[in-house]
Amino acid sequence: MTLRVYLIAGEPSGDLLGSRVMRALKKRTKGQVEFMGVGGETMHEEGLKSLFNIRDLAVMGLMEVVPSIPKILHRLNEIIEDIQKKKPDIIMTIDSYSFSIRVHQKLKKLNLGIPHVHCVAPQVWVWKAGRAKTLPNYIDHLFCLFPWEEKYFKPYGLKTTFTGHPVIEGGADKGSASHFRQKYNLDKNTQILILLPGSRKNEVSRLMPVFKEACEQLQKTHPHLFVVIPSVKTVAPKVCDMLKSWHVPHTIVLGEKKRYDAFAAADVAIAASGTVSLELALAKVPHLIAYRVHPLSALLAKVMIKIPYANLINYSQNKEVIPELLQKRCTVKNLVDTTEKLFKVSKQSVQKSLEKMRGKVLPSDKIASVLIGIVKDKK
Repeated sequence: MTLRVYLIAGEPSGDLLGSRVMRALKKRTKGQVEFMGVGGETMHEEGLKSLFNIRDLAVMGLMEVVPSIPKILHRLNEIIEDIQKKKPDIIMTIDSYSFSIRVHQKLKKLNLGIPHVHCVAPQVWVWKAGRAKTLPNYIDHLFCLFPWEEKYFKPYGLKTTFTGHPVIEGGADKGSASHFRQKYNLDKNTQILILLPGSRKNEVSRLMPVFKEACEQLQKTHPHLFVVIPSVKTVAPKVCDMLKSWHVPHTIVLGEKKRYDAFAAADVAIAASGTVSLELALAKVPHLIAYRVHPLSALLAKVMIKIPYANLINYSQNKEVIPELLQKRCTVKNLVDTTEKLFKVSKQSVQKSLEKMRGKVLPSDKIASVLIGIVKDKK
């Protein structure tokens, strides 16, 4: 009997995780699985025909979200209608908590009898601790990526599974530096700087201008500088448009393999905060985190967020292993000064920053196994 799985990923990082779960489900069911729902380019490659383009959901920050609310609500209603029509065996939302929980809330009211699962626990250890108490009202099972998360949800009776972070099984450490340098005709004197301005349009708009100025300054002391911008389809057109005014030698790359080849060849990286920092650490790339949001969003975050670090590696070690340049600290001078220091950092020291997480990570096959078990128990 074919397993029918409804997946919802609202941004590229969730899309990547979803694609790996899809792959694992196909292997475990010997191909007897049907996928439906919402996803991006990598989930499409695994066989998902997305209900709509996820760029409509990939918005971050209070002031950035407000103008998109009508469109987001429209998409939410589309998903609810689609699920009622298709009646899948199980529903799994991936990350994008604010949107995902609204899907589950609406569906629970309809009492369709379909198991509800969410992957990537909301960061109640950072802010909004009350979510841990209310989540069991809408979710039947929760997948946690980090070992410290389960303890926040179990007291309220929510079934949880610690899976480990899927970035470790993504191949970020398997890229080919020689292949990348050969493809772009880069000799050994060329210093490669990776820029990762985010996967949302508002992130790109805020970060690319300051990245540009920083690169122009760095080129003065690094005349053989070559900038690589790994991007995703949701924002690639915007990135390309903004690159038209750049004079520093550069290229934009799309796709997981090309991104990991670029990581292997890279000397240093500047990245928006997020999952990509774990990938860069796995690839041993010295890097810093740079991020800007609307000032009001930043003010609210400062009041509500309870931890001292934005980067997960820093949080796990309770110290700033990866430099963080956030909001007012995200200036051209700070970017240049910190990047100059990183050009002198050894790749081996970066790899050590991930050691605590590496040993605890399990593959996406764990998620697939639990999903199949939930459906079997239901039947």
